[in-house]
This record gives sequence, structure tokens and C-alpha cells, in this order.
Amino acid sequence: MTLASEKPGTPDLASRPSVKVVIPHLNGHDALDRCLASLEADSRRSGVPISVIVVDNGSTHLPSETCAPYPFVRLVEEREPGPGPARSHGARLADTPLLAFIDADCTAQPGWLAAILAHFESHPDTAVIGGDVRIARADPARPTAIEAYESVYGYRMKLYVERDHYTATCNMAVRREVFLRVGDFAGIQLAEDVDWGRRATAMGYRIDYVPEMRIETPARESFAELARKWDRHIGHDFSEVRSGKDRLKWVARAVALAASPLAETGRIMRSDRLNGLNERWLGLTCLTRIRLYRCRKMLGLLAGFGRSSASAWRNEG
Repeated sequence: MTLASEKPGTPDLASRPSVKVVIPHLNGHDALDRCLASLEADSRRSGVPISVIVVDNGSTHLPSETCAPYPFVRLVEEREPGPGPARSHGARLADTPLLAFIDADCTAQPGWLAAILAHFESHPDTAVIGGDVRIARADPARPTAIEAYESVYGYRMKLYVERDHYTATCNMAVRREVFLRVGDFAGIQLAEDVDWGRRATAMGYRIDYVPEMRIETPARESFAELARKWDRHIGHDFSEVRSGKDRLKWVARAVALAASPLAETGRIMRSDRLNGLNERWLGLTCLTRIRLYRCRKMLGLLAGFGRSSASAWRNEG
């Protein structure tokens, strides 16, 4: 359902190629306002015109007042729960050759739009791009352990693109014709970014990593929130464990996770996303804690403990 008419961009930008940005939203009005303000500022700086489709996915109160000050925004609703269906709805309403996706709790950094446009213009064979994701710290002088950990491990976008052949949908752009061929994002029953990337890759589409396409996002606020993220991933992966060989591989992965913090010490010490020994120590302690948690969770599921939670990830937002 369309709630607000989209208004044209400023006349001096009308002759330039434009980008349609799709933002899924659920009960995050203040964050959405910061996201829209960052897009407006980047469009003015870069001279790249934008239009935005905010797709509300069941908020208690629609963000009509949040969107109203931004004339380039169209607000619609998607009743099916999950960011995947919300993104798909917005993408199918788009009418520009280029689509970009950003989450409502993220902010576009200077040059984000220009990087999208420049890369597609200079790489005509590229179908999809993913950019850098940095952690926005609540207090830059006093990072939390989770902020330090997620600064290094939360969004390893270059790795996702180059090794795993997908990009996280919080910072993604695609040619519209490619999106329509690959099809919609999956619902909450799957990790929609991984699933969509695999389908695109299987169809022969090229995905590039573009570090200049940078956004910031807040870290998770608690270890429980971080654990829920991994519960979803573990539940998804465990649903594909069927044979005895799969089970042996599952055990090997779990054991490797428990031993991995020692091997990761060098990465943390060399990371340019952390400053000083204190931040590096915080990152290492959080990494150790979450990987031991993941190991216990994986072995517990295999042993039959917590099987009810193995499918609970399907209902997590």
C-alpha cells in the first residue's frame, strides 16, 4: 500500500543518472531518520540524485512523520514479515536502472552514492556490488567488547563477496534487470542475502567488492543479541545436515571454532579497525566468548539438545 507520493528530485540533478534506494523498516524511527539524513547529505555532496522507497514491515506506528521531511521518499507497506520480502517489494516498485539497499539503522558515508554509480559505469560486466561496513561506536573513546569484536568480524564484506559469492543486503547495489532475473529475496526461513547471492552466482552474474561504498551501523547492544544472530546462522546450517558424513563435518567445524581464537590473535593485532592494546584485548575476549558459544550450540544441536531452538531462527527478525 502506497502511503506517500514520491516527489521529483531537485532540478539541477535531474539530468544525472539516479539511484533508487530501498530501505526495510521495523520500529526504528530515529534510526531511519538518521539514515535518510545521511542519504540526503550524500546526494547533495555528490550530485547523484536519489529516490528512496521505505518499506515498513509491521511497525507499531508507521514512520509517516519520519519520512515526511524528505521529499524524495516514498513510504509503502509489506505485510509478509522479514526484511527479504520488504526489500523485494521495494525493488519491484523501482523504475531506475540501478537499485541500492541499505538498512534503516545504517548511515551512508560520504561518497556512497558516487561509488555505486562510478563502479557500475566503469565495470559494465558487473551485476552486483557490495561495500564496506564499519561499526559506529556509541562512544568512540570507550568502545565496548562487542563493538571491538564486530569492527573486525561483524561484516567481513570483502570475504563474503570474494570467497562466498554474496554480499550482505545492508550495503548492496544491483542492476535492476539483474534483480528481476534472479528474483525476490527469500523470507525469514532463509538467510536471504546468502541465498540470493548464490542464485545470482549460479546464473553467472559477477559480484564485486567496492571499499569506497561505505556505510556505518551500530554494533549489537548485548551478548545475548549477538548470540541470537549466530543462533539463526547455526539453525540455518544445521537444517542442511543430513548424512553421517555431514555430521562428522559438523563436529569438525565446531571443534575448529573452539580452537580458532588463538589463530585469530594475529588478525586482531594487525587490524586497522582497532586502536591500541585495550581495544584489541576487548575484541579478542569477545571473539573467544562467541566462538565457544557457537561450538557448544553446534554440538548441542547434534546431540539433540535444544532441537526446539534449531528452527526458532526461522521466527527471528
